Formats: sequence, C-alpha cells, structure tokens
Amino acid sequence: MTADSSRLSRCWDYWVRDGWHAALIATAAAFVGQGSPAFAQDAGAETAAVTFGMVRSAGAVAANCLAGAGATVTITKLAQAERMTISARGLPPDTGFDVFVIQNPNFPFGMSWYQGDLESNGDGDATVTFIGRFNIETFIISPGPVPVARPHRGAPFPDATSNPTTAPVHTYHLGIWFNSPAEAAAAGCPDTVTPFNGDHNAGIQALSTRSFGTGQFGPLLRVR
Repeated sequence: MTADSSRLSRCWDYWVRDGWHAALIATAAAFVGQGSPAFAQDAGAETAAVTFGMVRSAGAVAANCLAGAGATVTITKLAQAERMTISARGLPPDTGFDVFVIQNPNFPFGMSWYQGDLESNGDGDATVTFIGRFNIETFIISPGPVPVARPHRGAPFPDATSNPTTAPVHTYHLGIWFNSPAEAAAAGCPDTVTPFNGDHNAGIQALSTRSFGTGQFGPLLRVR
C-alpha cells in the first residue's frame, strides 16, 4: 500500500467512526501535509501586478529614430521572486535587443545588470519574460575587490581588471539596447558601439524608463 492510499484508508475509518467532520479534517491534513510545490504556488502566491511603460531612449529621440516604438512592462510578485514580462511594439523587424536593469535611464546609466535578450518578429513586436528580483529590494553590492574573470579582453570594451567597491546601490530602471551597431544603423539610428550586450559590442539604447525621470526613483521602486 502506498503512503497516499494508507492516508485515504485512515480517513475512511475516521469517517465511519467519528463522523464527517473528523474525516474532512484528516483528509485536508493528509494532502496539505505533502507540501506540494504546485499547491503552494496556487495558494495565493501571486499578488496584483504592477504595469508601466517604456519609451524611446534619449539617444533615439535625439537621432529621430524608432518613431512609434515603445513597450509595456508587467511585474507580478511570486512566492519568492517576481515575474517580469516586457511586450514591445514598433521595433524594427527581426532585430535583436538586450535588456538591462539599470540605475539611471540616461547616459552614463550607473550600475547596470545584463538581464537577457529580446528578439522582434517580422511585425516589429517582441515579448520576453524573466523571473528574478524586480522590486524595491533590487540592488548591487560589492564589499571589496576580488579576482575577476576576463573572457573579453579585446577592444572596444575589454573586461575590467578588478571590481569596484560599493555599498548597496539600488537599480530601479530598465533599458533595452540594440544588439549590434549594424542593426541600429539599419533602423536609422546612430551606429555607436556600446558595451551593453554579452560581447560588449552592442548598439545604442533603444528604449528606457526615462519617463519616470532621470533620478533614482525608477518604476521598480513601486513593486513592494
């Protein structure tokens, strides 16, 4: 007899001997006690979502490119993290982009974390979902310098030879960069090279949360 069938057998005995109320309690205890992750997720793990927009970056506006481009971001709190979905529109078709969580929406951007990739389809739409820490507690810290990996040593942006020391720095903004200067140029934007992709040879910033201001109070601060 399996553990589950043994539990059910005992529950039936309780039903016969002690009445329906005892059986109901025993049955609930038997199944809840198994600690199923799926059950925990269904039991109110998610809360109301926070939704906000992304607009053309300051660089794109200055270059008069990406007219009509934008994105909607939805962040939903899970049991132990957040789910962030970015739905972009008006992008150049079939183009690669890179998503960063950043300290400031405009240059020089401050502390920045490479979150992942975003690929537009033939209609210029793109959607991606990330699971991570995207709320008021999002921060970067470095108590002191330690040896660093340097897989990228070539120009134009070689890896640093040491890490900086910093107290906690919160990063409440988002930025999306063209994956290459060539793709940016094809969209009518400058072909400036920036370090904002995995190989440190990205194009300019395409979208950002600059509509929330250039200060430290970006939209992730609203997720609590």
